[in-house]
Amino acid sequence: LIVLPLYPQFSCSTVAAVWDGLYSAFKTARTLPDINFIRDYAEHPAYIAALKASVERSFAAHGQPDLLVLSYHGIPQRFAREGDDYPLRCADTTALLQQALGLRDDQIMMTFQSRFGREPWLQPYTDETMQGLAKKGVKHVQVMSPGFASDCLETLEEINEQNREFFLHGGGEKFEYIPALNADAAHIEMMVQLVNARR
Repeated sequence: LIVLPLYPQFSCSTVAAVWDGLYSAFKTARTLPDINFIRDYAEHPAYIAALKASVERSFAAHGQPDLLVLSYHGIPQRFAREGDDYPLRCADTTALLQQALGLRDDQIMMTFQSRFGREPWLQPYTDETMQGLAKKGVKHVQVMSPGFASDCLETLEEINEQNREFFLHGGGEKFEYIPALNADAAHIEMMVQLVNARR
C-alpha cells in the first residue's frame, strides 16, 4: 500500500492526521499490507518545476509583479516549538522556487494564512502583509499558495477575494492569484514519479 497525502509540506496537523486515519482503518485488521507512506514532497524536483511553470505562465500573462507572495496555511507557533518542522519545509519550497525562478530576496516573500483562535500562529500573517504592502511601494503583487494541491475555499475566497480586497484597499494597484496546481499535467506527472519511486 502506497499512501500519498496531498500536502506538499509535512505538518502534524495534516500529514500526521492522514497517518492517524490509516492506523484507525487497520487497527482491527488481522493482517496488514506493507505500507509505504510518503511523508511529503516539499523539495521534489518535479513539484518545484510544476510551481515554476505555473508562476512563469502568470508572469507571462500579467507581467512580472513587484512581489511574488507564497502564502502557506498557518499553524500555531506552539506546534513548531514542539517539533513540527512544517515552517522549515515551507522555507525549503520557497528557497528552491526562488532559485528556480531567479528572483532576488526582495522579489519573493513567504507568509501564512488562515489563522484562528487566540494563540500566536506562524508569521508573517498573509492578511496583515497584504494590508501593508502598498505603504512599502508594492503596487503589483501576485500570490500563490504552494501548500494546496488543489484550490478550495481557502485559496479562492480567502486569498483571491479577501486578500485581494486588503491589498487593493490598502493602496495596491494590481493583484493576481496564481491557481493551485490542480489537475495540471505537470502536477499529475509529479505524483506518478512519487508513487513509482516507491513501487
